Formats: sequence, structure tokens, C-alpha cells
Amino acid sequence: MNNATHWTVPLDHPAFAGHFPGTPILPGVMLLDTVLHAISAATGIALDICEISSVKFLSPASPGDELVIRHILSASGTIRFDVAAGMRKIASGSIVPGAPV
Repeated sequence: MNNATHWTVPLDHPAFAGHFPGTPILPGVMLLDTVLHAISAATGIALDICEISSVKFLSPASPGDELVIRHILSASGTIRFDVAAGMRKIASGSIVPGAPV
């Protein structure tokens, strides 16, 4: 399964107030939360209990960025994801659904 979800970073996201004044970027935890919700909505897989087995943040996401969240579900059940803004890669990683916390 290979899917893509499009999401625009809101200009007025509350996380920008303190992260960072004058040069706002979306905190990694907020980006990961968005990725988990997008994958869960697209696949129907509950990701409230999962293990983020790897993640790399490669470029900051800024207010108004149009992000594409792509994911692939492997035969083993691991979900690999990539996040991009145009040609700029924002993050990538993998998730193991249902893994103990």
C-alpha cells in the first residue's frame, strides 16, 4: 500500500508562538503527530499504541508549507513514511503499529 496525504501547515499554528519567535518552525513532535494521524486515517490502522522505530528530521517545516506525507505498509507490518514540501525532504522514518510503549 502506497498512499499520500496533503497537509498545509497552518499560518497560525499555536506551536509557532514559542518555536521560535521571529523564525517559526513546526516542532518535530507536532509533525510526527500529524504523520501518525494521516497514516491512521488513510489505513484504518490504530496508531495510538505504536513504536516510532526511526525518524530523521532533515529540514524545518514552516508556516504555510504544503506538505506531502507518503507512506508504505510492508508485508511485516512496518510503515515507512516520508514528508516533503515540494522537492525539499522534511522528515522520514518508520513506525511499528501495536508495539508496546
